[in-house]
Amino acid sequence: MISSDFRKKIADSWFSYLQCQICKEFEFLEKNKVKFSKRDWVKNKKKEGGGTSYLLSRGKIFDKVGVNKSTVSGIFPKQFRSKIFGAGKKGQYWASGISVVAHMKNPKIPAIHFNTRFIVTSKEWFGGGIDVTPSFEDKKEKKMVHNDLKEVCTQNKKNYTKYKKWCDEYFYLPHRGEARGIGGIFFDYETKDWIKNFKFVRELGLSFINISKKIISRKENLKWSRKEKEKQLFKRGRYVEFNLLYDRGTKFGLNSGGNIDSILMSLPPEAKWK
Repeated sequence: MISSDFRKKIADSWFSYLQCQICKEFEFLEKNKVKFSKRDWVKNKKKEGGGTSYLLSRGKIFDKVGVNKSTVSGIFPKQFRSKIFGAGKKGQYWASGISVVAHMKNPKIPAIHFNTRFIVTSKEWFGGGIDVTPSFEDKKEKKMVHNDLKEVCTQNKKNYTKYKKWCDEYFYLPHRGEARGIGGIFFDYETKDWIKNFKFVRELGLSFINISKKIISRKENLKWSRKEKEKQLFKRGRYVEFNLLYDRGTKFGLNSGGNIDSILMSLPPEAKWK
């Protein structure tokens, strides 16, 4: 049987590897003319971990893309413990994961979000997902994204229909009465069969790279107008609203002593409201 400490070590190593692969592939999409800048951060002086943030901005493809990886531990604030699976009265936790948000220069290319994580409290579980936020409707693109996500779920005997529904319900702005984008998949609290769950998380990470490359290659050479860029900036406003009001990752990061700049790196470089 694999010990809990070894499971933590394996998951942590995978997220670090995936972060490097994503940065490498995204720099290649930029023809290696624009590079990621790297910033390391430490949670506190108690040796409760930290993370590494990579940021690429003002590229030919990406207006801004952040690739964050962190591994932290500690004790949740009392008022937050009831909201975390298995936190209990002690509130102790260990968490490792990777989060990516890509805001595109071309408004015809959708924003793409991905994250996967492994969290240990009195329980151990994986969570994460992929979702896509376009500014313009594209039925072929939507079908392609969902077909690819369905395939990786099916190959790993995961319930795509459940994950898709969960994503649709999660990435919804109740105060606007609208979805953030075209959805994708979202899952949490995957506790059964660590080996199979870890395999799914790895393959989902690689699928994110492939899906991103497919989406970008279809539209990177399309021309766009200032009017179309304006529409994208208003759509980004919705993205900001969701991340600040509802996003679990934002709330988790703020309540686990995460780095503020890394937590808010998902926000777009520009956005507009009417």
